[in-house]
Amino acid sequence: MKTLLLWLSSVLFLLMLLLAGPVWLLLSQQVDFRGNWSTASRDSAELAPQPEAYAPAVVQVYAARAFSWRGAFGVHIWIATKAPGAEAYRLHQVLSWRRPTVVSASDTPDRAWFGNAPALLADYRGEAAARLIPQVDEAARRYPQADHYRLWPGPNSNSFIAWMVREIDGLDVALPVTAVGKDYLFGDYWAPVPSGTGVQFSLGGVFGVMAALEEGIELNLLGLSVGIDVLRPALKLPGIGRVGMARPVIVRE
Repeated sequence: MKTLLLWLSSVLFLLMLLLAGPVWLLLSQQVDFRGNWSTASRDSAELAPQPEAYAPAVVQVYAARAFSWRGAFGVHIWIATKAPGAEAYRLHQVLSWRRPTVVSASDTPDRAWFGNAPALLADYRGEAAARLIPQVDEAARRYPQADHYRLWPGPNSNSFIAWMVREIDGLDVALPVTAVGKDYLFGDYWAPVPSGTGVQFSLGGVFGVMAALEEGIELNLLGLSVGIDVLRPALKLPGIGRVGMARPVIVRE
């Protein structure tokens, strides 16, 4: 009996630690869980070059807090592309309410995600971007779970982006610790990390470990991750995200 109580108390303590960040974000009202999606801002953050002023190709990866209470746990990620000379960007993402879930369509590349401003994760320009765009289009068309979506532990919108990044040669992106679902490996146990600088092990997205130069060391428990970045010293906490030295976004051309 004592062993059982000890085990239950340990599990409860672990859950409290994992949920401390998301709960704090909700209680401190840093995440708006009462907003109206139909009136939420979709304004541009002005992080992407304007097509009329920048002719070369562009490939960018963005992340923004998910809408409503989900934003306390994680982000939504998408890829924006602009072919050379194109007059508009195309966004590639998974939307839970669509079937098939993969949507590739013209849109504002750096738009707010239902009221939440985006952050730029990766930025490719010119010839480097032009080489990536056909691969992005092709990979989006063959995503293996286009008819299936599961918020937790995946496959979800972040599982899609992590899969895309692994499939596309030359697209290397260190996804944030708040990208819940990025560790869902579609039946595999081992895979290269999205940045291409290490490896990860995962059991269905509910338990796993990651070790990489760019991502650092992460432990995934019940879909939420905690870690440390050694290269640019920072803690990586569930819900809260990165605490410490910021990770710079380098324009690759």
